[in-house]
Amino acid sequence: MSFAALKDEIAAYVAGPAEAWATRIERERRVPSELWDELRERGYLSLAAPAAYGGRGVPFTSYLELLELFSMSHASIRMIVHVVNGTWRAMDRFATDEQRQTFVIPSIQGEIKVAFTLTEPTAGTGADLRCSVVRDGATYYLSGEKHLITFGTICDYWLLFARVAGTRGADGTVALLVDRHSPGATVVEMDESMGVRGTDHGHLIFDRTPVPVANRLGAEGEGLEVALGGFLTPSRISVAMSCVGLARRAHELAIAYARQRETFGKKLTQRQAIRFMIAENATDIEAARALVMRAAQAWEDGEARASMLSSMSKLQAVEMLTRVTDRALQIHGGIGFWQPNAIERVYRDARAQRFEEGTNEIQKTVIARELLENA
Repeated sequence: MSFAALKDEIAAYVAGPAEAWATRIERERRVPSELWDELRERGYLSLAAPAAYGGRGVPFTSYLELLELFSMSHASIRMIVHVVNGTWRAMDRFATDEQRQTFVIPSIQGEIKVAFTLTEPTAGTGADLRCSVVRDGATYYLSGEKHLITFGTICDYWLLFARVAGTRGADGTVALLVDRHSPGATVVEMDESMGVRGTDHGHLIFDRTPVPVANRLGAEGEGLEVALGGFLTPSRISVAMSCVGLARRAHELAIAYARQRETFGKKLTQRQAIRFMIAENATDIEAARALVMRAAQAWEDGEARASMLSSMSKLQAVEMLTRVTDRALQIHGGIGFWQPNAIERVYRDARAQRFEEGTNEIQKTVIARELLENA
């Protein structure tokens, strides 16, 4: 299948079957397992993976065009596509041949679910990890807490980041694949969030949970490199494109409503204030998309500035999404605030993007560090 045909197929899926799933997710407040099956069977969970692993081998920059379309759908659908098309990359860079056969390829082919497990309730997201391991022969014993872990209650393995007890900073950090059913691991499903309804998020507590040393990706001290270079840099770019897709959906909803809504004998599209909002939204979206694609090309080309550009694209796209969804809701007037209304859902889902893969403040920290310290 050509890329153009694949893009058309996904656009039709988002406009049709995905909307039916969205209605069901909002009603039931959960993501049905059948949706996972459907996305896997359609090949949407292996778009970016190499053909040699059973994927479609879509280049990263092209994959983002597809992710933009998925992001116009329900946030939980986008989340599944985004995460599964990204976690394999973090694992593959450091995996042994045996680990590739056990974890990477089964994840790509949908045989196992792997949850990215970094965030902690008592620390920031990065080098101040407090989850720790103590090694005894061929086994690590893991202790600590994680929270806000997407798919953390339904996965088969947590791709978990911790540190060897007694170490500081990046030194001693480890990336481990932890079986969700390991002894000493307590999994609590977190309460429903404001947006991205249906996607489960787990709070995890570990009390000397045994993890085979053979399940470590890379060496001790390389844990953050697995997390940051292998996943977070391209993932931040992907989240930025998710913002573009969601903003595009809000923009299209606002235009459609403005065309049919009449006040004082005029369509909203005849009113200058509304026309200006629409013009500003369109410009915002195009500008953000351009920066996202610039960051994606930099990462694909291995540029040294790729990490900084990924943070720039995430920062800019999130700020853009905030403006666009606010204007889009304003165009709808009071009725847009009520359920069931697509703009109401989009507005809620948009707020979550300010946290996913790092807050705006974290992105500014990364950008400033690169400009002032690493130049």
